[in-house]
Amino acid sequence: MAKILLVDDESRMLDLLSLYLTPRGYLCIKRTSARDAIQYLLKERADLLLLDVMMPEMNGWEACEEIRKKWDIPIIMLTARSEKVDIIKGLNMGADDYISKPFDEEELIARIEAVLRRNRIPNGLLSFNGLSLNEESFQVTYKQQQVSVTPKEFSLLALLLKNRNKVFTREHLLTTIWGYAAMTEDRTIDSHVRNLRDKLRKAGFAVDEYLTTVWGVGYKWMDKESKTTNS
Repeated sequence: MAKILLVDDESRMLDLLSLYLTPRGYLCIKRTSARDAIQYLLKERADLLLLDVMMPEMNGWEACEEIRKKWDIPIIMLTARSEKVDIIKGLNMGADDYISKPFDEEELIARIEAVLRRNRIPNGLLSFNGLSLNEESFQVTYKQQQVSVTPKEFSLLALLLKNRNKVFTREHLLTTIWGYAAMTEDRTIDSHVRNLRDKLRKAGFAVDEYLTTVWGVGYKWMDKESKTTNS
C-alpha cells in the first residue's frame, strides 16, 4: 500500500483528498503545515507528497526546496494558481508534477499513478549493466557475483543509480544517507565513494565509467551515452 503525505492548510481539502484516495488503496497521512510535514519525514517514510502551494509560514515552493535538500520523495504540487510561470517555478524547485485546483478526481489519480510508476522499482530490484541491487535483502551482485558492501555504501549506490545524471553535493549525500544534521564530515563521503569504487572494480564492473566526481561539488552516476570528458 502506497503512503501519500497530504499537506494543505485547509482541513476540508485534506478530507476531500483522503476521500478520493483511500478507496483507491492509498494510505493518507494529513498535515496542515509544511513544517509539520517535514517533521513527519524526519521520522517516517512516504511514497509521495501532495503539497499545496499557498500556505502560511512556509509556502509549498519553499517546502519543496527544503525537502529536496534531504529527500527524493516524489512531489506533486497542488494550487489554485495555474500561470505558466508558477508551474515552471515549482518544477524547477524539484516538483515531479503540478495540478491546479479545482481538479478532476480521475486526473489527480492518473497523475499520482504516473509519478509512482516512474519512481517504482519492480520487486525491490534495481539493475544497471549487469549490476543488481536488491533493496529487500540489501545485496549487491554483478553478473551473479556477490559484492560485499556496507549499509551506507548500499544506500549511496542505490541513491545514485535511482537518480542517474543528477549531481549530488556532499552535503546532500550526508543529510540523505547519514540523516538530518548528521555530525559527519565531507571526507566521510569521499572515503565511502573510494571504497565503493574499489569493491566494484574488484568485481569486474567498470565503475569509473559511471560513478564520476564533479570537482568542487560532489558525485553523480552518469549513463554511458551521456558521458563527457569534463567529468
